[in-house]
Amino acid sequence: MHNLTFANTLLKRLPPSTIARLNLHRVDLPRGRDLAVIGERIQCLCFLEQGIGSMTTCFENGAQVEVSMFGYESVIGVSALMGVKQSLNRVFMQLAGTGYTCNLQTAFVEFESNAYFRGLMLRFVQAQLTLAMQNAACNSSHSYEQRLARWLLICSERAAQDTLELPQEFVAEMLGSTRSTVSIAAAHLKAKRLIDYSRGHIRLIDKRGLEAESCECYRVVRNHLESFAQFDTEFVT
Repeated sequence: MHNLTFANTLLKRLPPSTIARLNLHRVDLPRGRDLAVIGERIQCLCFLEQGIGSMTTCFENGAQVEVSMFGYESVIGVSALMGVKQSLNRVFMQLAGTGYTCNLQTAFVEFESNAYFRGLMLRFVQAQLTLAMQNAACNSSHSYEQRLARWLLICSERAAQDTLELPQEFVAEMLGSTRSTVSIAAAHLKAKRLIDYSRGHIRLIDKRGLEAESCECYRVVRNHLESFAQFDTEFVT
């Protein structure tokens, strides 16, 4: 296992000795697969290698809104290492991919005994908090067109692909909007030749132009996701 080359940001940061102790198992993750269910016990950690996972808040009427997104920089289930016994949100695969799972008890032993592993997991949690807070601020301050541009850019980068299999109904649900509102925003972006879409597929044509249409929240999230795994030693004497 330690001779493998990982795509996951967290696994790439771990030394071979830690990888060996985690006893990882590769898994295929089809689209729509639930990785966490509200009220159910968290059984394992899942380090994503490919694909995108969505964490949503679900409502009594069956609606759900995305509160966080997971890509190749992520581990799902990390809250269990801090004593959370049951999942508080739904997490499912938005786009199919692959990953590595680790038994929760094995990960907990490593979390308790290995300061480097513990720090890396906590920095990931902090990155997710930053993403959630930025999403909340963005939803209340920016237009649907800006929010759609931001969301598509982050999806594309996390999935490492420019064509996304995402029906507009799904995009609207994740953004906490309506299909008609998303259709109007998408039509504006298409008219500017930034994206194209048909039959549940969205293709990003001009990422630089799409970034210009987005809000500052995109850059905040992107920069933090790219750097959170690095430990800042400036305060250490």
